[in-house]
Amino acid sequence: MSSDNSSADDVRQVWDVVVVGAGPAGASAAYAAAVAGRRVLLLEKAELPRYKTCGGGIIGPSRDALPPGFELPLKDRVHAVTFSSNGRFTRTRRSRQMLFGLINRPEFDQQLVEHAQKAGAELRTGVAVQRVEQHGSAVPDRRTVAVVLQGGETVLARAVVGADGSAGRIGAHVGVKLDQVDLGLEAEIPVPETVAEDWKGRVLIDWGPMPGSYGWVFPKGDTLTVGVISRRGEGAATKRYLEDFIARLGLAGFEPAISSGHLTRCRADDSPLSRGRVLVCGDAAGLLEPWTREGISFALRSGRLAGEWAVRIAEAHDAVDTRRQALNYAFAVKAGLGVEMSVGKRMLAAFEQRPGVFHAVLTGFRPAWKAFKDITQGSTTLGDLVRTHPMAHRALMALDRRPASGGGEGGSGQ
Repeated sequence: MSSDNSSADDVRQVWDVVVVGAGPAGASAAYAAAVAGRRVLLLEKAELPRYKTCGGGIIGPSRDALPPGFELPLKDRVHAVTFSSNGRFTRTRRSRQMLFGLINRPEFDQQLVEHAQKAGAELRTGVAVQRVEQHGSAVPDRRTVAVVLQGGETVLARAVVGADGSAGRIGAHVGVKLDQVDLGLEAEIPVPETVAEDWKGRVLIDWGPMPGSYGWVFPKGDTLTVGVISRRGEGAATKRYLEDFIARLGLAGFEPAISSGHLTRCRADDSPLSRGRVLVCGDAAGLLEPWTREGISFALRSGRLAGEWAVRIAEAHDAVDTRRQALNYAFAVKAGLGVEMSVGKRMLAAFEQRPGVFHAVLTGFRPAWKAFKDITQGSTTLGDLVRTHPMAHRALMALDRRPASGGGEGGSGQ
């Protein structure tokens, strides 16, 4: 899929916006900038489509952030959630309306990129970025950023959006600081039709044995995506949790088509989102929901904002105007996604201490299940819920104050 726009004639041309990384954040940024009529180049080091370790749940906020006319390549529509606490106290809750959809990332990401291309963005795959420079001999003037590719080629831009993941070069250039690092392990397990039928339309969420950990089963036709996540540093225990989880589900006899792992990284509160004419979004900025570690909606929403503000930075004529636009981008991210993240952080802290309380409330208290439905369906967000519902606000305040139990709580898995 590589385009052939790497001729010598093109090397000195200056793109309005160069986006590094063609995942959901990068594709959204490229789409937003291209729709605004700017000359946009989207760089991706892999060849597309490519596999990504990801549950693939598309909640309401993700759906609402997609380009107009985007047809979700859904593998299943979820109407029921089974909750368990380390395999015990199992309870299923159901909804007439779809809660969320399930996708495979290779198809989903590919489709997002195609929408960006249709909007006018140009794609180059198989190119890795070595570094970005905002000063020095590679940079012809103060309104330009040099993106230096492996192999030495230089691409020039008025603005750069880094969407190259949490371990990418652009986040390092900006100075992104990461606060919370978690290890996710996942298996894509092909199953017979009889097993697939049992899971159709239903997901499982299991609160795990380590503090803050949980597991999931997401059905996608003839394959089940089974995964677990917990804090980094518990590698052996996390692996054991996944093995026990798979065995407990009666899936140990099926050979996974893919087994993979990845680290999710969450930004520190004071982490920068820009440096000069360079912005970061999605995983590259450490933007995800700290409790569930849901990242797709954060990638899509921050990517769109980054694309819109990159257009303004590309038009900025001096450092003062550039700084103003970059601060406006940071404000836009923090006012929405930042509020959700701060609530998510408090939820995670409370959940780490009292998983049994969370399980009992979600499975036995109707307003809590309604809140779960409203968030997944997209009629509210975690931040809005706490801000506008007195009961949710009081519950979170109470959880904040609750001391950790000394163990033995029904659902803590200890």
